[in-house]
Amino acid sequence: MYRLRGVALGLGGNADAAETVELFVGDDGRFVDVPLPDAETIIDGGFVVPGLVDAHCHVGLGPSGPVDLEEADAQARTDRDAGALLLRDCGSPVDTSPLQARADLPEIIRAARHVARPKRYIPGLAVDLDDPALLPEVVAEQAAAGDGWVKLVGDWIDRGVGDLAPLWPDDVLVAAIGAAHAAGARVTAHVFGSDALPGLVNAGIDCIEHGTGLTDDVIAEMARRGTALVPTLINVETFPGIADSASKYPVYAAHMRELHAGAGDVVRRAVEAGVPVYAGTDAGGGIAHGRIVDEIDALRAAGHPDALGAASWAAREWLGRPSFAVGHPADLVVYRSDPRLDPSVLREPELVMLRGRPVAR
Repeated sequence: MYRLRGVALGLGGNADAAETVELFVGDDGRFVDVPLPDAETIIDGGFVVPGLVDAHCHVGLGPSGPVDLEEADAQARTDRDAGALLLRDCGSPVDTSPLQARADLPEIIRAARHVARPKRYIPGLAVDLDDPALLPEVVAEQAAAGDGWVKLVGDWIDRGVGDLAPLWPDDVLVAAIGAAHAAGARVTAHVFGSDALPGLVNAGIDCIEHGTGLTDDVIAEMARRGTALVPTLINVETFPGIADSASKYPVYAAHMRELHAGAGDVVRRAVEAGVPVYAGTDAGGGIAHGRIVDEIDALRAAGHPDALGAASWAAREWLGRPSFAVGHPADLVVYRSDPRLDPSVLREPELVMLRGRPVAR
């Protein structure tokens, strides 16, 4: 049993809320609503933040593709030690469900495998469909295999046209997203360019990943529908390198550089329009795990007024994991000063508590 006293941030989902609280954690690692006289005082002072969230990562992927469970375990621990205690895994060919039973690892919300077309995504990672008409059926299968999310590849380079191009017809997207929703799952999609976005958003998709090609019209529609955006800004920083390696596709290379240059402005316009924007690193593959603070910094630089909330209390609410709620696991991070005013302290947590247990780092 533990007692923590400090200034809690994000109470009620309010970015400006800061209230001195006394929190008690029972033997089962969950918050309780009554004082525990025998509880050990583990923190007395500092700023208490709901456990950080990496809303777009890939546990089970490394720079060369799929990794074994031992390496996936190490990836999750790296995220944990950075304070990311809730991970939305946006597609992996590795079944990481055994890691979900581990009390010492962050909670992982899995989206099972990406769904793509042949030769229109990174080889070996996705379920490839020759016939787009089968998308609703495969989406239903991935909904059953995951934890309430399905990940589509919305666009990728089409070497026939030498640029980014959509993968799916609009009518198929309507049926596929409807099938996911009927199964109780939400749908998100990888999208770099602009052309695939209207069809996805109008079909009722729940989230867009990256979204570097968002136009004002699509942003307005996302705001109207409540469609979320996870811009993965530290991954977008790799776009110039992608362009450099694609010199035989000059239109595509120029497009990727253009998308990179405008990414911060896209985030600013989306937030200003009322689109819910959350923090995700795209860790796995070319991005190392444990970089959630870098993404918070990038969102702040792009003009997100609540970059910390986008990686904590707001993201947790979006994913159905409440903050400081009685009866729920005590997942939190404590900092010595207010991270809203001094973002540098996010890199040096005083305490990481996962499921009511201090994490030895």
